[in-house]
Amino acid sequence: MQDVLAEKMVRQGLRLSEPARNILLVLGGSLLIAASAQLSVYLPFSPVPITGQTLGVLLVGMTLGSRRGALSMLAYLGEGALGLPVFAAGNASLAYMLGPTGGYLLGFVAAAWLVGALAERGFDRSLPRTFLAFALGSAVIYLFGLAWLARFVPWPGTLAAGMTPFLVGDAVKALVAALLLPAAWKVIGDKP
Repeated sequence: MQDVLAEKMVRQGLRLSEPARNILLVLGGSLLIAASAQLSVYLPFSPVPITGQTLGVLLVGMTLGSRRGALSMLAYLGEGALGLPVFAAGNASLAYMLGPTGGYLLGFVAAAWLVGALAERGFDRSLPRTFLAFALGSAVIYLFGLAWLARFVPWPGTLAAGMTPFLVGDAVKALVAALLLPAAWKVIGDKP
């Protein structure tokens, strides 16, 4: 009887309130994006690096839902603006955010929200629909990223510098994110 009571007390003591849990999930999502940003390779012809961020953004948005997913991206941007080395290759600062990759960073917020909203509407229930949601999320990132990149790279070269070399890798990252989704739900304990 004492063992059962002790186990119950431990379980209740470790239980988080819903707001505390949401804060931890949002911060955890931002840290996943920061870690995935460190997987970066710079291309000699582009100011935009290849990173693991797209995979992280799609996975966080789909796993946490529209609000928490977007808040994770805002937390990530805030961390970088405050000088924490969370961007590609350990970069940080508001000046970095206003550079050539700034549009992609802003697109992360919109993409995480969109993918999360689609998950809340059942797009996470099958691999084809999940992949479609991820393709739409990636398109949003490109939309924001290319529009901003055009300020730094003349338009005829914008697609070659900011999208074309990344398409195959982003398709692979979307597939990997879709395959990781069930494991992500187990980690957080629920679906959006």
